[in-house]
Amino acid sequence: MFNSIRQRYLDLLGSIYIYNEHRGYTAIDRVLEAVLARHPDDTRLIESVQQHRADERKHYVMFRRWFELRGQKPLFVDRTCGHIDRFVEIMFGKRIDDLDTQAVIDDDTKFEKLCRVISLTEKRGFKQVEILLDHPLVRDDKVLVKIFGIIHEDEPSHWAPYDDWLQRNGLREPKWWERAVDRFIHSELLFLKLPFLFVNPFLKRREDWPDASDPAEREASEFDLSVPAE
Repeated sequence: MFNSIRQRYLDLLGSIYIYNEHRGYTAIDRVLEAVLARHPDDTRLIESVQQHRADERKHYVMFRRWFELRGQKPLFVDRTCGHIDRFVEIMFGKRIDDLDTQAVIDDDTKFEKLCRVISLTEKRGFKQVEILLDHPLVRDDKVLVKIFGIIHEDEPSHWAPYDDWLQRNGLREPKWWERAVDRFIHSELLFLKLPFLFVNPFLKRREDWPDASDPAEREASEFDLSVPAE
């Protein structure tokens, strides 16, 4: 019984993470488009966002490899489990896929708002990974621990370029209500959506990988997730 509960939890956890990592790097492609248009000479910001995108892709590949090693596809979770999806919907009143990139490029306040949303999302992700690294249901899966350890090392550099850009341009940090929205989204997933998905007998697996329709990328199965022998 305990083992089946643990496996269901890890299965669902990995499915939510692989969705969010895929959503992360595909959304950053649009952020990078805006950065290149607005600040073509800001090499510091451009290189940092490019590295952020590369890390999100790397994290996606690791979770895909984890599922491949298990001989499974992820469970089918959608944007309702995406932190950045919910944050953008609340802050901009529309889905990420419907967000007008040109409007973000043209409007200083929209770009500024997007930077705060990304920064808060990445900081939330860092806190959650710290919790998971000490989670009793996660610790026994050495591959998953290795994945979260890599994410924990990468994460601080992900909010840094957005905070740095806001500071360099004399723009404000997130206000209390923006932080409250971040906490609400996290609590909604943790205490409402995750328990519902856990007991939902109709939750099916994906038939393909989230990146199946992406432009050509490196094969996920090339990633080495071996762990040192004890």
